Amino acid sequence: MAAELRRGSMYVDQDPEAFSNGGVRKNLDDDGRPKRTGTWVTASAHIITAVIGSGVLSLAWAMAQLGWIAGFAVLMAFSFITYFTSTLLADCYRAPDPVTGRRNYTYMDTVRAHLGGRRVQLCGLAQYSNLVGITIGYTITASISMVAVKRSNCFHRHGHNVKCHTSNNPFMIIFACIQILLSQIPNFHKLSWLSILAAIMSFSYSSIGLGLSIAKVAGGGNQVRTSLTGVTVGVDVSPTEKVWRTFQAIGDIAFAYAYSTVLVEIQDTLKSSPPENKMMRWASGIVVSTTTVFYVLCGCLGYAAFGNDAPGNILAGFGFYEPFWLIDLANVCIAIHLVGAYQVFGQPLFQFVESKCSEKWPENKFITREHAIEVPFIGVYYMNFFRLVWRTAYVIMTAVVAMLFPFFNDFLGLIGAASFWPLTVYFPIEMHIAQTKMQKYSFTWTWLKVLSWACLIVSLVAAAGSVEGLVQGLKAYKPFQSQG
Repeated sequence: MAAELRRGSMYVDQDPEAFSNGGVRKNLDDDGRPKRTGTWVTASAHIITAVIGSGVLSLAWAMAQLGWIAGFAVLMAFSFITYFTSTLLADCYRAPDPVTGRRNYTYMDTVRAHLGGRRVQLCGLAQYSNLVGITIGYTITASISMVAVKRSNCFHRHGHNVKCHTSNNPFMIIFACIQILLSQIPNFHKLSWLSILAAIMSFSYSSIGLGLSIAKVAGGGNQVRTSLTGVTVGVDVSPTEKVWRTFQAIGDIAFAYAYSTVLVEIQDTLKSSPPENKMMRWASGIVVSTTTVFYVLCGCLGYAAFGNDAPGNILAGFGFYEPFWLIDLANVCIAIHLVGAYQVFGQPLFQFVESKCSEKWPENKFITREHAIEVPFIGVYYMNFFRLVWRTAYVIMTAVVAMLFPFFNDFLGLIGAASFWPLTVYFPIEMHIAQTKMQKYSFTWTWLKVLSWACLIVSLVAAAGSVEGLVQGLKAYKPFQSQG
């Protein structure tokens, strides 16, 4: 049994009290794995870590591009769609029955159980390429926030008109070093403490941004321009820029709600009573409703504070300069949050590669053997050399790519657009139709298909806007050179 667990998870929590009666573990779940202990609280922490991330910082900019009417409507639409499809996906964790069926440990396993065929490979391509993109994006965002702390102190000492030139690259390297260490956490089940810390940090910096926006609106001073339709053609932007920015703003908002990529992996940490799908729907409902209120407040009040000149990142983009210590605190919270968020999105990818390698080379001791190391004040840690080398190499790769493409808003939009339709909409809807054996061309089948196609169009236009922004950024950027 221990050998099977080792090959399946790349980690064995060898608690001697867990074994008795000839080496058979007493405390097992229905699939023969160690009993899961996750609750709606830990699930909510994982989801909040995934959802309330760097995307919230760009909502004021997105509102400025779309205006009061379209901006609010798009926020609410993505909120509804994300919650609805997450409930469908939660029911697909077990198959064929959502309560008593066989567990599926990953998003790909879920698609394989309900749909099968080539769509399993398409799901894997969409999910894992998206996870790579998110970890690269978080490396960029974390470095921007670290740089913002240094620049904020510089502006405070020397005045707001000083350039305070600072390179992001050293801070990306620092972030990567931290991730190399944390990436040795074996699996999702060991991440709860980090997700809870990250969730606290995300609410902290979002609240600071919200509070500063309220203070700026209440304080009056310089007049800001807002409108029902956003930035004005001929005044703020050209007609072409208006179109591309609108598309990009839609992608930014899509990214701000994205967590379906890791929903199944989060659900696999939950204990089986009450049923996992019920607990996941509960956690998703709490988190999505809370974050929607938060997002509407941050987006609307940020737009009210800065108007059509809203920066792409209200905290690191220096929409605010004072009080400098509070700006520093907010950016430190962002960096800490992104340390945890990187792991939440990186763990499914880590475990996918490790499980595939252990299946392909089960007798290779470099891949499968765990080495017990006594760590003071922590206990025994089981180190795997393949995990050490592979995860370290991956973190280094994401840092190098982040140095090459440090375009914050465009990365947000592209990641959101690329993942939103396939992972948040298409697969959950198709699996729900298959699971319930829904009659073709029935009313429910028809409107689910219409919703799916409508979201595909939204994803395509958002991706187009983000690609155009990346192309424009590449024209002016020289790789690895310091940015002001």
